[in-house]
Amino acid sequence: MTDAPLWQPSAARIEAANLTALRQRIAREHGVDLPDYAALYAWSLAEPAAFWRAVWDDARLVGEPGGVVLADAGRMPGARWFPEARLNFAENLLRRNDDGDALVFWGEDKVRRRLSWAELQAQVARLARALAADGVQAGDRVCAFMPNMPETVIGMLATASLGAIWSSCSPDFGVSGVLDRFGQITPKVLLACDGYHYNGKRIDVRGKLAEIRAGLPTLARVLVVGYLDAAPVLDGLADAVRFDDYLAAQPAGPIDYVRLPFDHPLYIMFSSGTTGVPKCIVHGVGGTLLQQVKEHRLHVDVKPGDRVFYFTTCGWMMWNWLVAALACEATVLLYDGSPFYPDGRVLFDYADAEDMDVLGTSAKYLDACAKAGLAPARTHRLARLRAILSTGSPLLPESFDYVYRDVKADVQLSSISGGTDILSCFALGNPVLPVWRGELQCRGLGLKVEVWDDAGRPLRGEKGELVCTAPFPSMPLGFWNDPDGARYRAAYFERFPGVWCHGDYVELTGHDGLVIYGRSDAVLNPGGVRIGTAEIYRQVERLDEVVESLVIGQEWAGDVRVVLFVRLREGLVLDAALVAKIQQQIRANTTPRHVPAKVLQVADIPRTKSGKIVELAVREVVHCRPVKNVEALANPEALALFRDRPELAC
Repeated sequence: MTDAPLWQPSAARIEAANLTALRQRIAREHGVDLPDYAALYAWSLAEPAAFWRAVWDDARLVGEPGGVVLADAGRMPGARWFPEARLNFAENLLRRNDDGDALVFWGEDKVRRRLSWAELQAQVARLARALAADGVQAGDRVCAFMPNMPETVIGMLATASLGAIWSSCSPDFGVSGVLDRFGQITPKVLLACDGYHYNGKRIDVRGKLAEIRAGLPTLARVLVVGYLDAAPVLDGLADAVRFDDYLAAQPAGPIDYVRLPFDHPLYIMFSSGTTGVPKCIVHGVGGTLLQQVKEHRLHVDVKPGDRVFYFTTCGWMMWNWLVAALACEATVLLYDGSPFYPDGRVLFDYADAEDMDVLGTSAKYLDACAKAGLAPARTHRLARLRAILSTGSPLLPESFDYVYRDVKADVQLSSISGGTDILSCFALGNPVLPVWRGELQCRGLGLKVEVWDDAGRPLRGEKGELVCTAPFPSMPLGFWNDPDGARYRAAYFERFPGVWCHGDYVELTGHDGLVIYGRSDAVLNPGGVRIGTAEIYRQVERLDEVVESLVIGQEWAGDVRVVLFVRLREGLVLDAALVAKIQQQIRANTTPRHVPAKVLQVADIPRTKSGKIVELAVREVVHCRPVKNVEALANPEALALFRDRPELAC
């Protein structure tokens, strides 16, 4: 870590921040001294009911909050937020009804579209009426097998307006992967596309769609969006109708929002599923809305009229997070396809063309841009870009350097971390705090996040488990088909009873920020010393020869040895000199324990659909154990590159 921050917000920016306005209002209304973020954070933990009611009021949420904010506060899980409240998620995202941009969509270089707020409302209204006419009501499931495009947002909003439950995945999923997810939740309606564009190619998915339809016997209707073709042929699809025809049959009119309890189900999200059938995680209307508007308004400083982008698919929780920016009356910018087609500049082209204020992406994307030598600071204006967000894996310190050197010097770079489990972030950015190299800026307001050792003792400046020791609104309602909550409690509360254990291996820094070293279940343990995988990736991926890497611990001679796999630049071959260079890079910058016993070249690294590398799946393959759900992978064929390697034979 360096002695000086990489970025410091100006006094004017701090004064204009939504977070500053809320801090000052809370101080005034509650008669407390809150001079800075640290004081506000401490108050949000000490007075959770008052804080979350202030967030509701600050966001001007539509609905009736009731008189009680928090009941059974001492139970975790089991605390109840706003038990008397009634609200509708879609109603809060569709408060504007004018000609300004609500959605802008780029589908690689093939499609450009935009919908005004009035157009978005009109389409949501028609779809909601059509779904209701088909018998969809509160609690029913509507699923989507869709690209990240406007019809997907329309589908979610129409579903939520009725009180039905939304779940989605992207069309690059295989049939088994879709059925492993949607088959568990018995949907009534499926929204799907005829295909999608990726890397300049047309990919028709109607064959897969027919198999999916056959595997979901509870479906009463399949709606097909024409993305490749305006009027796709629907032969062989029972109960299928074109999306445009379905809407056109309904008259115009206002949306009839169904207001529901705070804990009514809104989304069913899925775990990655690389160690078994994906868990179905149920998230509620109120907790999702309240937490996400807090993050958008206070931690990202989104204001009405801002233009917010996140590179994501509909199979990743960041899609749900992105769309919630509509609740701030911001324009949501959608992109579907490869971020490197036709070249690596397309997302920065998008930023310029649409005056992007917030650009969200993955740590791997920023690393790939750096390795490709892209320098948007010299090729693009990025005039309005004020925040860059990164998640999916730890953002390496060198990627911080890259952003401030080659992307934009005056930008809030926010590495953020949370997950599908909470549909939000435990640690994230802050518009009124400095950015320190390699650190997530702060813990989220209202979230009592700590770092514990194995005995449950709090740590600072040392690595340990990320835990949350008090209830928060966006905790899941539970898992689908888990009537007694046993699986839910086992997933998060078994390690430390009554405390959420998230499964991240982290450090709380002297700046009150966080450094993430990887997933706890992927931590290496040679000789009994715990090593976060990100510590090794940071060193290896600084080398020009290495495009990306993956590290595991292999059971060996009664201990664990570190095995590193590297994907090299095209045309390079791993030889003894490069192995020695890699090992020396790690040894010189970490400890001898970090140095891999084996360094092996592979042509590809397996990853999930959302781009996360799958250390656990590779570990299972190396140990000749089955990977339970390869359908969760974007490139399952890559696992074969790690199987039966003679260099790893026992």
